Amino acid sequence: MRKTDFVHTRMFNLERTIATGLFDRTAFGWEVLPLLKDFILEQGPKLGKDFEQVSENVWVGKGTKIDPLAALRGPAIVGHDCELRPGCYLREYVLAGNNCVLGNSTEIKNSILFDGVQAAHFNYIGDSVLGYMVHLGAGVILSNLKYTKTEIILHPEEGATSTGLKKFGALVGDFVDIGSQAVLNPGTIVGRNSVIYPLVNLRGLVPQDKIVKGPHEWDHLR
Repeated sequence: MRKTDFVHTRMFNLERTIATGLFDRTAFGWEVLPLLKDFILEQGPKLGKDFEQVSENVWVGKGTKIDPLAALRGPAIVGHDCELRPGCYLREYVLAGNNCVLGNSTEIKNSILFDGVQAAHFNYIGDSVLGYMVHLGAGVILSNLKYTKTEIILHPEEGATSTGLKKFGALVGDFVDIGSQAVLNPGTIVGRNSVIYPLVNLRGLVPQDKIVKGPHEWDHLR
């Protein structure tokens, strides 16, 4: 998989997030993560009448339903017509688009979720970008920190790529479906339209339009 395969335009429909300007300032998805806090604090007060500031540095769009047992820590922006179910925990620096479902015991930290993301059951999303209509099955984990706590290095075919980050979970392209209890290890990148089988322990770079059956086992999507 070449470096050009995981630039923004190959992975994400940038019309499906209010963070288009943030992506325009960078080339690769992981580069937006250190900029997310300041972007939310800058954009939040400008969102207009379709958004309500529900607590300090937390803005929520019209039509979004927040269960009383959900916890939202700012800075955060949640779009229109979302559903935040009991036990949902936004743990700072979260930008969620419209029509997202964030469910029971799902924790999200320093991440961008495009429109239509579904993370409904027992999910962890750390330092990640999830594209349009990504679906996470129950118990899916996007791990963001190596046990050595060292920099996360990507390994495309032409050589290692430094991210400059010690915390970086995953880039998950548009329309990806990840099966229950799969784990994406730090620095994993999944191209758009791919499917990850349940229980897969995945590390590395997956091209678009693949069915992933194991850590190094995938077929073309038919």
